[in-house]
Amino acid sequence: MTAPRFAVADLTEVRAREPHRIAEEWENRRLRQVVRRDGRMLLVAADHPARAALGVRDQPRAMASRTDLLERLVTALSRPGVDGVLGTPDILDDLLLLGALEGKVVVGSMNRGGLQGSSFELDDRFTAYRASDLAALGLDGGKMLTRIAFDDPGTVATLESSARAVTELSELGLMAMVEPFLSQRRDGRVVNLLDPDSVITSIHVASALGASSAHTWLKLPVVDDLPRVMDATTLPTLLLGGDPVGDPHVTYASWGKALDLPAVRGLVVGRALLYPPDGDVAAAVDIAAELVHGVSP
Repeated sequence: MTAPRFAVADLTEVRAREPHRIAEEWENRRLRQVVRRDGRMLLVAADHPARAALGVRDQPRAMASRTDLLERLVTALSRPGVDGVLGTPDILDDLLLLGALEGKVVVGSMNRGGLQGSSFELDDRFTAYRASDLAALGLDGGKMLTRIAFDDPGTVATLESSARAVTELSELGLMAMVEPFLSQRRDGRVVNLLDPDSVITSIHVASALGASSAHTWLKLPVVDDLPRVMDATTLPTLLLGGDPVGDPHVTYASWGKALDLPAVRGLVVGRALLYPPDGDVAAAVDIAAELVHGVSP
């Protein structure tokens, strides 16, 4: 990582007095090939706050401090083996000004409208990047959360919007990262169904979205019977870290076993790496990087 353009403490001043610097920095950012020679990828996810999902384990406001989050992200992105980041425009613009995105894969989060805990949570509207924005800024792709609820008529609008985004990204030659779930409401909460058959069904629906699958990648949870689950697709897949619960070493072991499957090409992990129980972000990220790339610091 190059020397930072600005410090975290400078960001508000730059935004207030020199907002044009953001466009200039995107234009001048050093790019890289999206997929390494080993065909694998480790991305750090940082798009949870925009969906009102600020909690980590038993701390409901763990991600509330933007300063703290940015410092953790800068640490993560500085570690060998970390390919890049997935985030919303506000966070990515901050990381850009901090110099943390040089030579990194950058994927923009596109739909954050289904706020966690809201009555409209399953209405996953596209409220952040458009495909044209991603191309103009030189980002490498766009990610879309695509929850499928058979008892919610709003699902068809989400599917239509995701399909349009996949088509537009493909036309621009950008990665379309689709994160599908079969979901339902239980006691007023949206719950994603993580049994193998439900994940397999979501894979088949997501894989067919858009006019071309040439640039489609999947972002899937680690679930039981993963070899059978991954046999449902030929699309390259990144596994998500999910809500960090239990012993981290058990989680790491499950990731390592999953990465042996041919269709699994890496990880997209946020809270589990950014907020490890012992607070050592660098150590947690290094473990994930070694699992994905065999890279040790």
